[in-house]
Amino acid sequence: MNNYVVATIKDWNIAQYNKRTPAYNGNWHLITDKKELTYSHLKHLNPKYIFFPHWSWIVPEEIINNFNCVCFHMTDLPYGRGGSPMQNLISLGHTTTKLSALKMEESIDTGPIYLKRPLSLEGTAQQIFLRCSALTFDMIQFIVNENPEVTPQEGPVTAFSRRNPSQSVIDTNLELDAIFDHIRMLDADSYPKAYIKHGKYKLEFTNATKNNGALTANIKLTLFE
Repeated sequence: MNNYVVATIKDWNIAQYNKRTPAYNGNWHLITDKKELTYSHLKHLNPKYIFFPHWSWIVPEEIINNFNCVCFHMTDLPYGRGGSPMQNLISLGHTTTKLSALKMEESIDTGPIYLKRPLSLEGTAQQIFLRCSALTFDMIQFIVNENPEVTPQEGPVTAFSRRNPSQSVIDTNLELDAIFDHIRMLDADSYPKAYIKHGKYKLEFTNATKNNGALTANIKLTLFE
């Protein structure tokens, strides 16, 4: 029976792993700590695939070159290679995207594609991540069952830059729809929320809704650090 590994750090992926993998073929192993992702540990497990639904560190070359490592990217690659894909897509006005499952290479987001599936960008970032996580584990199951061949990425390359917390500030010159999108695309656990600085205070916005030309949101007021 084949061994499979899922390496992830996000609660929504861990929840999907615990819910879904007991029904999958093979023996499954979860890694949530960078210290556990070592060549010696993986060599002992000898997994057929290592899946990386959401991993925040560079995977060592020794692992990439000796195992079938599969990562997931929230764009229709090669469009949107790079960081913060969901926020960049929404900022550019996209309402849908594709989730790409690709073979990991040393270069970021350049590997050949196992499969792609459509993904809606409606709702808050938290809702999108939850939707993406469920879709990711559908794709993991497909790869395990079907062993698809990879195909090279095709088309013009567009690169995204990773966002930094300073970009979470709300530009009050934007139209209401753009402010709404800015709030919702940052509204997820452990992400820096959209905010406005007012005097010595920081006003963070979450749970935004639009109705009759008005925007309503929850506001958290703290001293600006």
